[in-house]
Amino acid sequence: MVLGIIILLVTIVMVLMIYNYSVHKKIDTFTNLNQRVTSLNVLQEFMNTLGENSTIKEKLENINDILINKYAIKYSTIVVFDGAEYVIKASNVDQKHWDTLKNLQSDPVFGDSIKTATPKYVTVENENEKLPYQKMEFGRAKCAIFFPLYVDNVYIGYWIIEGSIPHEFDKVDTTILEVVRNNIVTILKTVENQSTIENIVRDDLYSGLKSEEFLYGEGKKIIDKYTTSAICIFKVTNLPNINTEISRKTGDKVITQISDFVKNNLSKEYLFVRYMGPKFAIVFSGADVSGVFNFMTEMKNNIESMQISAAEDYVNKDNEENQNADLENATEKNEEVEIVVSPKVRVAVSTYYKGTSLDGALKKVEEYIDLSDENTINTL
Repeated sequence: MVLGIIILLVTIVMVLMIYNYSVHKKIDTFTNLNQRVTSLNVLQEFMNTLGENSTIKEKLENINDILINKYAIKYSTIVVFDGAEYVIKASNVDQKHWDTLKNLQSDPVFGDSIKTATPKYVTVENENEKLPYQKMEFGRAKCAIFFPLYVDNVYIGYWIIEGSIPHEFDKVDTTILEVVRNNIVTILKTVENQSTIENIVRDDLYSGLKSEEFLYGEGKKIIDKYTTSAICIFKVTNLPNINTEISRKTGDKVITQISDFVKNNLSKEYLFVRYMGPKFAIVFSGADVSGVFNFMTEMKNNIESMQISAAEDYVNKDNEENQNADLENATEKNEEVEIVVSPKVRVAVSTYYKGTSLDGALKKVEEYIDLSDENTINTL
């Protein structure tokens, strides 16, 4: 009788153990599935962030915020080598710890991780310990996973996540986080072109305007507030002749005075840049082509009415002796000989639609400007 009860109890215990194991497996499966679903959502949010009109810094900070929120990570830091030094691109850690976080590639604890391109998990056993790479801090992080970042087998930096509880990441599916790591690498590669554009924007010496590249980076944030905008390119057609027949400094003077005049008559929402050589581009954000046509007609008339005096380097190359004689005679008669030039302008206006290629739209207008041989204004 007693033996039967013992056997029954043992059987019940075994059944309960099997049931608990089954429930545990189902929970693990659900957790992994949930992590995968979360990862898909994260990837979608990554793509949405890439499509935003924002700077590289803003995009990487947004991506880091997504990681922190979606995976309930206490701390997340992305560090990238910029060609000269390791730079923190995004982090929610207090800046007083950044010197440590941006030099982890030199810490021996992560050496093998970098060499083998595999994650490295470190944790403390109790609250009184500190992680190997920590210098002065004790209470901030108690565990961390270090993910080296590679582009085409070239080490470019790392992503490190940190938790505030010992062994907090013990059950985290690192394969999911490695997918996230790969997505971070993809994003870093994708934004590289935008970074190049942002870095090559220059201020033109004579016009004081931004170069063309400004329109494709910072300028796009303003332009894409609107569904459509009017784009315009105007060309000073006689600038090459002014440079050769009068003087180079006179040509520079023409550029400066035209730029100042146009700038002073444009709304701050409109973007005005030195496009190339004698060409300028204006993006009338949110404006209609018909209104811009009328505006540019008036601008063209005003520009062509300018009389700009020759610069001090002007010399009449065809008859320098006669010019000197004329100047002497003028001096004797208390008269001044003044050489002036008037710009000639060719203008074309078109429509830009948000979501299409701004570069392509401007190229089309530029091609028309170059093919035309009249100082006119046209709508494409």
